[in-house]
Amino acid sequence: MECLQFCHRFPVLMKKILMNFLTMVATLLVGFPMLGGAVEAAETQARERSSFNADWRFIKGDPEEVGDTFRLPEINKWLASQRSEYEVGKTALRPEGNLGAAVSYVAPGFDDGSWRKLNLPHDWGIEGPFNQEYDGETGKLPWWGVAWYRKHFEVPAADRGSQLYLDFDGAMSYALVWVNGKFAGGWPYGYSSFRVDITPYVNFGGENVVAVRLDNPPNSSRWYPGGGIYRNVWLVRTSPVHVAHWGTQVTTPQISAAVGKVELKTSVVNNTEAPASVSLKNSIYVLDRAGAKVGKAVASGATPPLSIAPGERKEIPAQLAVPRPDLWSPETPARYVVVTDVLQGNNVVDQYETPLGFRTIAYHAKDGFMLNGKPYKFQGVCNHHDLGALGTAVNYRALERQVELLKEMGGNAIRTSHNPPAPELLEICDRLGMLVMVEAFDCWASGKKPNDYGRLFKEWHEADLRAMVRRDRNHPSVVIWSTGNEIAEQNGPWLSEKLTRIVHEEDSTRPVSVGCNWLEAGFNGFQKSVDIFGFNYKPGVYERFHNENPDIPIYGSETASTISTRGEYFFPLDHGGQSDFQMSSYDLYFPGWATTPDTEFKAQDKYPYVMGEFVWTGFDYLGEPTPYNKDTTNLLNMADPEAKAKLKEELDRLGKIQVPSRSSYFGILDLAGFKKDRFYIYQAKWRPDFPMAHILPHWNWPDRIGQVTPVHVYTSGDEAELFLNGKSLGRKKKEAGQYRLRWDDVKYEPGELRVVAYKNGRQWAEDKVVTTGEASQLALSPDRARISADGKDLSFVTVKVEDGKGRVVPRSGNEVKFEISGPGELDAVDNGNPVSHESFQASERKAFNGLALAIVRSKPGEKGEIKLKAVSAGLVAAETTISAE
Repeated sequence: MECLQFCHRFPVLMKKILMNFLTMVATLLVGFPMLGGAVEAAETQARERSSFNADWRFIKGDPEEVGDTFRLPEINKWLASQRSEYEVGKTALRPEGNLGAAVSYVAPGFDDGSWRKLNLPHDWGIEGPFNQEYDGETGKLPWWGVAWYRKHFEVPAADRGSQLYLDFDGAMSYALVWVNGKFAGGWPYGYSSFRVDITPYVNFGGENVVAVRLDNPPNSSRWYPGGGIYRNVWLVRTSPVHVAHWGTQVTTPQISAAVGKVELKTSVVNNTEAPASVSLKNSIYVLDRAGAKVGKAVASGATPPLSIAPGERKEIPAQLAVPRPDLWSPETPARYVVVTDVLQGNNVVDQYETPLGFRTIAYHAKDGFMLNGKPYKFQGVCNHHDLGALGTAVNYRALERQVELLKEMGGNAIRTSHNPPAPELLEICDRLGMLVMVEAFDCWASGKKPNDYGRLFKEWHEADLRAMVRRDRNHPSVVIWSTGNEIAEQNGPWLSEKLTRIVHEEDSTRPVSVGCNWLEAGFNGFQKSVDIFGFNYKPGVYERFHNENPDIPIYGSETASTISTRGEYFFPLDHGGQSDFQMSSYDLYFPGWATTPDTEFKAQDKYPYVMGEFVWTGFDYLGEPTPYNKDTTNLLNMADPEAKAKLKEELDRLGKIQVPSRSSYFGILDLAGFKKDRFYIYQAKWRPDFPMAHILPHWNWPDRIGQVTPVHVYTSGDEAELFLNGKSLGRKKKEAGQYRLRWDDVKYEPGELRVVAYKNGRQWAEDKVVTTGEASQLALSPDRARISADGKDLSFVTVKVEDGKGRVVPRSGNEVKFEISGPGELDAVDNGNPVSHESFQASERKAFNGLALAIVRSKPGEKGEIKLKAVSAGLVAAETTISAE
C-alpha cells in the first residue's frame, strides 16, 4: 500500500491500539471485556478498499526470453484454479508452481525505470494512430497485442495477519498477475471482473511489485474492444474472517405499502487455522441522491453465532423488514443499502455493503412487463462499452453523461451489448433510474472470429456466467440476464437450457433471455430454453410468435439499426449514402436486416403484449461502420457523378476503394454525444407528454434554390403547420401508425422555416431553422461549470461555430485549436465524424457540421479555475471557465 494510504490510516491504527489497550485494562480490573466502544472503534477499518490505479508503468510487447511460455492453452491451465471457485462442487486452489518464473518482467528486481508512467484505467488502443490499412470493423486502431503493467507499492507491517486482494474490474484480455515474482492468478475473458488473492506473496512492512501481462489477440472481436487494464483496480484488505467476494445476495420476496421484507444470504469465509464463531449484524439505511446514508437504520437484526471451520465458507441467512418502503423505478430511483457487520464476539472483523432497492418485476405473455405492479414498456437502447474519444478506459462521469442523455430522450433501459458492463454503469443506473439487461457473451462454442470467446467457452462459460451474476445481482436496475447475442446455436434448446440453469442457480428472481436473429429460433424449441424471448429485427413476426407461443413473453432485443450521420442530408430521399462515406440524416436508411424507427414503433403499438425494444444503438461506437465496413471492390452507388468518377479511378488504380470509416452510424447520438435528428423521433414517441417539435434538415442550401428539399418534423404533438418565410405550407395530422410529419415537396428558398405543433387542437410546441450568415465566431458551452478536483472528473465542452447572430453554421468545418491553463488538462477531442482519422489526443480538431467537443479533466488535488480557450483562423475566439473544487 502506498505511503499516502498508510499515513491516512495512521490515526485509525493508533486508535485501534489504544482501544485494545483499554479493553485489556478493563478486563484486568473488572474481569470482563469493555463492551460498547470497541465495536465502534473497529467498524470503519474492518475492511478497506482503496484505489490501486495510480503510478503504474507500461510497455508493449514481451521480452525476448518469453518464447512459448504464454501459449493460450498453457495460460488456461494455470488459471483453472481460480475458475474452479465458480463451478458447483469445487473450491479454488492456489496455483502450483510459478508460471513465467524465468521471464524478466515478473521479477521484483527488474529495472522498469524506462517504462512509460501512467495511471489506470488505460486503453492503449485509443492512443492510435488510426491506420487506413487496419480493419474498419474494429476501429482502424491498434488495440491488439501483448503488453505489461508493473506497479511498486508498500504494505504496512501493521497489515500482517490481514487478507489482501487485488480486484480487477476488467482487463483486456488473458490477464496474468504476479506479485513479487510469484504467479498469483488472473482471468482470460476481458469483460469479466475478477479477484486475485495476493496475501501469500506480499512483503509486509516493505516494498512489493505487481506485474500484469495482457494478451489481446487479433481477430478476437467484431467491434473495437480496447486494450489494457481499462477498468478500475482495487486493493482490498480484510481480516481473515470476512464476507466472501460478492458474497451477499439480497432479495425482496414481499413488498407492500406497509412493509418490505428482505432476505439476505451472506457467505462468510474463515481463512484462519482455527474454528471461528461468527455472528452477523445487518442494518438497512436509506440512501440520498448522492449515495450517502440518511439518518438511522430503518431496519436491523442479528444472527445467532455460527461456527465456521478453518478454510471453510458458510452461507448465513437473515430476514429483515423495512416499514413503508419507497419503491425503486426509473422515475423514482429510491435506494437503500444493507450494511453487514461480521462479528467475532463483540469485535467487528468485517463490514460489507450491499445495494438494495424495493421493486417488483413480472413478465407476462399477454400483459407484458410489469414494474411495481403496473404495465411498463422498455424504451431501451443497446450500447457498446467504449466512451468515444476516451476509448474503453472507464470514466464515471462519461458513463453518467450517457445515461443522462438517454433519460432526456425518454430512454428507460440499457442492454449491455454484448458483454458484462463496468460496475460503475450499474451504480449510475441504480442512482439515476435506468433498467438494465446485463449480457454475457457475443458467441458461445461456435465463434464469430478466429480468436473470440468461442476459444474460451467450453472451459470458462460457467465461471464467467456465475461471476457476472454474483457481481450484479443485487442492483435494483438489473431486470434481465442475457446469456448471448445472435449466437450460432439457435438450432435447438440444449445448450441454452444449460446456460439458463446456471444463471437461475445464482439468481432465480430475474428472467433469462437471448437476443435471437434466427426466425426459426422462435419456433424450433429454442424459445422454450429462456424465460422471455428476444427477437432481433423481427417486428413482422411478433404476431406469429405470440400466437404459436401464447405463454412466452416477447420483446425486441435489438431493433431498428437505422444509420445516419449528424447534419448530413442527401438528395433525392431515396439516396442515403454519399461520396464522403457518410449517411443521410433523414432517418430512412438501414441495412438489409433492419428497419426505420417508425416500423418498430408501429409494431410495438399494434401488439401491446410486446414488452418494448432495445434500439441498436444509443450512441455511435468505435468499429462496425456499416455500410462501410471494409474496403470494397465494387463501385459504390454515389449520387454525385464527379465523386463516382473519382472512386472509379481509385478502383482502377488500386483494385479496391479504400473506405476510411472507423466508427458506427447506428447511434441515436454520435460518437461525441451530440444529438442526431433521430434523437427527436424517439423523444417524441417516448415522452408523449413533453412538448417538443424538431425540424430537419438545416436551412443552409445556397446550391439548391428552387429545388425540392424535403422537410420532416418530429413532434410529440398530433399535428403541425409548416411555414416558410411566414407562408403556410400546410397543416398535417398524424395518421394511425405515423410517427413523423412530412412535407416532401418543399422548394428551397433562404430564410426561416418554422413549425407550430398542436395537440388535441391546442398549440403545443414550436421549432425553427434559419439560413445563417457566414461563420464568424466560436462559442464554448461546458456541460458542467464545476467539477471535482480529483483527477477523474470531466467537463464536456461543446464548441460551436456561429455566425454573427450566435446561430450555429451547420455546414462549417473550421479547424479549432485549444489552449488550456489552470488545474486541468485537455483529455480528448472529437467532433462525431465517423470518417475522421484525427487523433483524439490532439490539441486541435476540425468542427464537423458546426460542432466539436473538448473533454477537460481536472488535475488530482489541484483546485482553482481552469480556463479553456478555442481559436480558429478568421473567427472570433471563445473562452470558458470551469471551476475545479
